[in-house]
Amino acid sequence: MHEPYYLTTAIAYTSRKPHIGNTYEIVMTDALARFRRMQGYDVYFLTGTDEHGQKIEEIAKESGITPQEHVDKIAGEIRAICDLLNTSYCQFIRTTDPDHVRRVQGIFQKLYDQGDIYKGEYVGKYCTPCESFWTESQLVDGKCPDCGREVRDAKEEAYFLKLSKYQDWIEQYIEEHPDFIYPEARKKEMLNNFIKKGLQDLCVSRTTVKWGIPVPFDPNHVIYIWIDALSNYITALGYEPDGNHGELYKKYWPADVHVIGKDIVRFHSIYWVIMLHALGEPIPKKVFGHPWMLFGNDKMSKSRGNVIYADELVEKFGVDAVRYYLLSEMPFAADGSITYENMIERFNSDLANTLGNLVNRTVAMVNKYFGGIVPAQDMIESAPAEDCDADLKKVAEQTADAVAASLDSFRIADALEAVMTLASRCNKYIDETAPWVLAKDEAQKARLAKVLYNLLSGIRIIGGMLKPFMPATAEKILSHVPETAELAAEECEFKHYQVFGGVQYGANVGEAKPMFERIDAEKFIAEMIAAHTPAEPEAPAAAPFEPEIEFDTFTKSDIRVAEVRTCEKVKKSNKLLCFTLFDGIGERQVLSGIAQYYKPEELVGKKVLVVVNLKSRKICGLESCGMICSAEAPDGAIQLILPDQSIPAGSRLC
Repeated sequence: MHEPYYLTTAIAYTSRKPHIGNTYEIVMTDALARFRRMQGYDVYFLTGTDEHGQKIEEIAKESGITPQEHVDKIAGEIRAICDLLNTSYCQFIRTTDPDHVRRVQGIFQKLYDQGDIYKGEYVGKYCTPCESFWTESQLVDGKCPDCGREVRDAKEEAYFLKLSKYQDWIEQYIEEHPDFIYPEARKKEMLNNFIKKGLQDLCVSRTTVKWGIPVPFDPNHVIYIWIDALSNYITALGYEPDGNHGELYKKYWPADVHVIGKDIVRFHSIYWVIMLHALGEPIPKKVFGHPWMLFGNDKMSKSRGNVIYADELVEKFGVDAVRYYLLSEMPFAADGSITYENMIERFNSDLANTLGNLVNRTVAMVNKYFGGIVPAQDMIESAPAEDCDADLKKVAEQTADAVAASLDSFRIADALEAVMTLASRCNKYIDETAPWVLAKDEAQKARLAKVLYNLLSGIRIIGGMLKPFMPATAEKILSHVPETAELAAEECEFKHYQVFGGVQYGANVGEAKPMFERIDAEKFIAEMIAAHTPAEPEAPAAAPFEPEIEFDTFTKSDIRVAEVRTCEKVKKSNKLLCFTLFDGIGERQVLSGIAQYYKPEELVGKKVLVVVNLKSRKICGLESCGMICSAEAPDGAIQLILPDQSIPAGSRLC
């Protein structure tokens, strides 16, 4: 019976369609899963979607649809991308699945019943994008320490998980299991930045959010994301709080590895582990926090306009080329980078030149010199061996073990580099042996046969070792190098590719076809720029002028320069900002509907123009004593009219 191996990705949040940076994780985990299967493991590979929370509730409301309709759409897009990239997951869990909902409620109930969850009140700061609560001391420059965005004051009744109760236990566990959090830098970060500073109890319910799993005994609360989302790793396997677990759970838990982004290591190595310990369940064997895939040097963001999507790349480069770039370009500990220019360079140099050209040239020479048939064994063995033969064999026989060692330590790019090193050595071997020269001399026929057989042997190992990373390409390569019956009978597929040789004598190698056509970089970039450059819109017509007024009417308006002392958003409105202005005489409060165009902190200290003799009025329960002067562009955008900032406050427009 094969040994079980369970690995998971973090489940993707269903707020928006994922970009290529989000996609790295599923491709990386797929490569690990495929390789473990080659080694003979009984692999269970889980991925899925996280579908509850305030952000989703707000996005759905803005779109005029229900939260369920929204998550159904985005979950479908996420799963389609997983399928597009040829990932071999065994299960795609959604946190709206009825079984997950029921089991999460059972987990919450069990933790509450045994005293690990209690009811209290949360007072602090809340970041909506991260769905995280923070204390004032945890903020960085007054903003969310995770994403750097604004936080808001939060106060509400809530249930809490007793993290502090397990402070000593979690610290001891991590120190006694040095390989649990990987890489080492992530472990040190968890211990020094979070655990040793003292764990605070974790808020695990919300009353201000409705889109979530209700607390079973208190339906005014919904179960917060940490218990809901993190529990997917066991609910997917049939975990039951009463201990009557499903067969998958009995077989595969604990997980061999959770593959996650470096930004959520804390939740998986502290919150999740304490939850499991409190439930009396085994702890996962490893949490691997991988780096990010950046656009150039920047984190991908729609607001920055630097988002690339997987389906766009696949359309331009093909599935396996996208997989290759993602897996080869991400360093072990540092962030990776993607640009169209870099991807074209890697495509042309690695795939078209080094790999594709090697396979195409070798198969073409077998067709040209031996009618497409692998030469006979006696002819090959009758030829003398040379030093370059032994060196090629040595590199080839080391490749499979080098790949295995790299994947055991999650150094994915190093594993691919080992395969490409063999491809480069095969190309060098062609230059060293010059088969086209040997073909001109009939006395060298046996030597030519040995050279081509050695090349086919190296290509067979390349094809086999590319299976986890580029499965479709590997299949094409291996179609040209049929294995011997002895190797084909070997149960452990990985062992096939530890052997140099193994190509069936007398087999047909098929027709040589280019595997990767070189890309014209200049033409490609020009086409991409044209495709992503919107047509210049026609300038909208300016609004018609108002009716004429008398000069005396105009002079009745008292417009002064004023300095912004404070500025903040009005809680009851998405449009209004509340200003405290110094008008040269005193301070006054003025409201202005420009919140969607300016951040409050950008305006503090600025000089603005304000109509100071406008009759005051109440807006959203707040008094507004004046009107700040703005300009409305033809397209409806609002921009403040800012005078020369050297003009003193109180100066009158004349």
